[in-house]
Amino acid sequence: MGKINNVTEFVFWGLSQNLKVEKVCFMVFSFFSSVILLGNLLIMLTVYVGKLFKSPMYFFLNYLSFVDVCYSSVIAPKMIVDLLAKTKTISYDGCMLQLFAAHFLGCTEIFILTVMAYDRYVAICKPLHYMTIMDGERCNKMLLGTWLGGFLHSIIQVALVVQLPFCGPNEIDHYFCDIHPLLKLACADTYVIGVVVIANSGIITLVSFVILIISYIFILVYLRKQSAEGRHKALSTCGSHIAVVIIFFGPCTFMYMRPETTFSEDKMVALFYTIITPMLNPMIYTLRNAEVKNVMKKLGGRWIFWEAKGK
Repeated sequence: MGKINNVTEFVFWGLSQNLKVEKVCFMVFSFFSSVILLGNLLIMLTVYVGKLFKSPMYFFLNYLSFVDVCYSSVIAPKMIVDLLAKTKTISYDGCMLQLFAAHFLGCTEIFILTVMAYDRYVAICKPLHYMTIMDGERCNKMLLGTWLGGFLHSIIQVALVVQLPFCGPNEIDHYFCDIHPLLKLACADTYVIGVVVIANSGIITLVSFVILIISYIFILVYLRKQSAEGRHKALSTCGSHIAVVIIFFGPCTFMYMRPETTFSEDKMVALFYTIITPMLNPMIYTLRNAEVKNVMKKLGGRWIFWEAKGK
C-alpha cells in the first residue's frame, strides 16, 4: 500500500494566539533579527578587513557568524511575517525544505562550536605546537567536516519524515517545521522513527557536548599550573565560548535528547537556539575579545575619515 498524503500545507499555531502579544513579539523579534544580521555581518567584516582569518580561532568564528546568519534566515523572517498573519501556513514542500535547512545549519553550528573548543584546547595546552596542529589545511578539513556532518544529519532527518503519511489534521503547535511536531501529526506509528531521531539528533548533541566539556576540563586542569595573568588571559577567551555553548546546547539537549513527545514549553525553548544564540554570539565574542574590538575601532576610524573626506 502506497503512502497516503492528503496534506498539501501545514498551519502553524505560532508563538501566541493573543493578537496583542503577537504585535509585541513582532516588534521584539524584528529588532532581534536586525541585530542578528548586522552583528554577525560586522564580525565577518571585521575578520576579513583585519585579516584575522589567518588565525584558526577567527577563521572558525567567521564561519560561525555566517552559519548564524543563514540559520536565523531560515526561521526568523517567516516567523516574523506570521506574527501579523491571520493564518500562518506553509506548503508541504516548504515545510520539508525548512526542516532540512534548520537541521543542516543547526548541526553545522554544533560541529563548529566543538571544533572551536578543540582549537582553544590546543592553543592553551599545546601553545608551542599550535600553528603546526591547527595549520590552514587542517582547519579547512575540519570546516569541510562540519558542513558534511550537518548535511548527513539533516538528510537522515528529512528522509525519516518524507516517508510518513499525513492525512490530517495539519496544524502544527510551533512557529517552524521541526521533527517532533511533524511526527505527532503523522498517520502512522512513529515509535521506531522517534527512536532513530533521538539516536541521530541526541547522539550528535550529547557527543559534541561531552567533547566540549572534556576540552574545558583539560584546559582548567592545565591552567591551575599557570600564573594568575596567564590564567586570566586564557579564561577570557574561553569564557565567551563557554557562555555560547551553555545557551545553545542546554535547549538543544532538552529538545532532542528525549522520547517523541511535545511540550507547551518547546516554542520558548526553541527560541534560544533559533533566535537568542545567533543574536548573542557577536556580542559575547566582541565584548570579551580585545583583538576584535581593536579592529572594529580601526574600522570605525576609517568610516569617520571617509565620511569627513566625502563632505
